[in-house]
Amino acid sequence: MGWPLTSICLLKKVPNKVLYVNPQNPMSEDIFHVKSISQLHQMGGLEEPTHPLITKINMSTLEAPDRLAGIKVKTSLYCIGLKDKSFGMQYGRNSYDFDEGVLYFIAPNQIQSVSHMKLPDEIKGWTIYFHPDLIRNTDLGKNIDTYKFFAYDVHEALHLSREEQKTVTDIAELIGREISRRIDNHSQQVICSYVELILNLSKRYYSRQFNTRRGKNSDIVSQFQQLMKDYYESGKLRELGMPSIEYFSERIHLSANYLSDLLKKETGASTKEQVNNYIIDKAKTLLLSESVPIREIAFDLGFNYPHYFSRLFKRKTGMTPQEYRRMN
Repeated sequence: MGWPLTSICLLKKVPNKVLYVNPQNPMSEDIFHVKSISQLHQMGGLEEPTHPLITKINMSTLEAPDRLAGIKVKTSLYCIGLKDKSFGMQYGRNSYDFDEGVLYFIAPNQIQSVSHMKLPDEIKGWTIYFHPDLIRNTDLGKNIDTYKFFAYDVHEALHLSREEQKTVTDIAELIGREISRRIDNHSQQVICSYVELILNLSKRYYSRQFNTRRGKNSDIVSQFQQLMKDYYESGKLRELGMPSIEYFSERIHLSANYLSDLLKKETGASTKEQVNNYIIDKAKTLLLSESVPIREIAFDLGFNYPHYFSRLFKRKTGMTPQEYRRMN
């Protein structure tokens, strides 16, 4: 449960500095919930926002004193940020540990905190926060879930070249200028188009990042395949059913979305598709033995209901298990 604004005290009223803590317990495990752009500005001692649904903040002006270490904040906002190095920021269970420019993305309702002190001008970069209402009823709003990097972990942030940093920063500056103007009938469309451009460029840059890390990615693919093999051979497939995407991501120490995107880039199949392909491959082998009933094969492969197995098999092969057995 977040703290009501009346229980938040301002340590020092200086523009562009995040300086709020819980006065009753500065190290409280409570989570402060920021629900709007205006509330975000109020919490940070910033001037009134020029647009009610989006803001651009200069990172070099922000300060995080030691008293704020461990304070947890959750927002109802999307966040896109560019930083030139780490300053101990965390969200979820992970920390930033980089010393170079990265672009990161945070979806609404992620937990954020700062682990240690940050001084003004220690970090260069910018952060854009926008409310889901900004993109509602727009093409970007309809497609926002396709930008899966909003659900990546912090250590999966996008590392940018200097040229790429300049490109996205130029677009961020255009957003900053647009939201400083008087809102008119074209404002939402223009702003959303700039935000969408940053997101589409980020898709391109992530593809480049996957390519440049191909050696490491191949190790991850091998690790995934071994985990699937061990799961099957240990009898867990029959006992527990098909493994979830989270089962693999937790053991490989990647977010579920990042792992799925990595596998898709390396093999052409997402995590779920990889699991299904493995099961179909095993099913084909088992179907060659006519002494094993198809119902039993379905149970061995983690299906509580054989018709679900038959449906998947036909979708993947174009024929039912019975037809495959007869043909072979």
